[in-house]
Amino acid sequence: MKVLNNILGYDLKIYQDNDYFCFSIDSVILANLCNINLRTKNICELGTGNGVVPLILTRRTNALIDGVEIQKDLCLLANESILLNNKEKQINIINQDMRDFSKTNLNKYDLVLCNPPYFKIDPNSTKNNDNHKSIARHEIDLTLDDCFKTASLILKEGKRFVTVNRCDRLIDVIDTMKKYKLEPKYLRFIYDNLNTFPNLFIIEGILNGSSGLIVDKPFVMYDLNHLETEEYKLMVGDNNAK
Repeated sequence: MKVLNNILGYDLKIYQDNDYFCFSIDSVILANLCNINLRTKNICELGTGNGVVPLILTRRTNALIDGVEIQKDLCLLANESILLNNKEKQINIINQDMRDFSKTNLNKYDLVLCNPPYFKIDPNSTKNNDNHKSIARHEIDLTLDDCFKTASLILKEGKRFVTVNRCDRLIDVIDTMKKYKLEPKYLRFIYDNLNTFPNLFIIEGILNGSSGLIVDKPFVMYDLNHLETEEYKLMVGDNNAK
């Protein structure tokens, strides 16, 4: 069922459908912690879903933003939200398989973002992997290899790729980035609080960049009293993700 939600504490609204994978904090982290500067003129998000990352990015940059998404219904939802927020001059949603998209958009972007499916497919699982939520969470239609290869093709030389993932995929992510010459340059772990292990990380690579990785201080969402940290408040405003 289609519903209209606020995007956290921002002055933005988004259409979502409960039959699909709705946005979560990882998308908010990706949109807020990626590195953007005045030289960033063209941005692409691969697997944009309902377009929440491009919408949040409009609060940080005037760059043109393309969102590539293979599922047609999600593209329709994204376009509705873009029109509702009057962002149609800045955001363009493209309903296409990213592997095909890369063939006609080589070396185009200053920044490529991707929030890929997190989970590998278990060949022994009897789980139904055909529904929309499974496609978003599991490597059914797309793998890390597909996403990172596409990013390397559409990035300009020396420009940035940023992705977010679960900590148990860190080695897979770094290995695949290096395979496609997206040299890891920046890594930050995301914690619920400092009494827990990190559950997510955000990592940035540069196409054909030199070696040398910076590990930033942890990003902590809640203090030990279960209150939002100041940094997290600045990210999400007054409201938490639902």
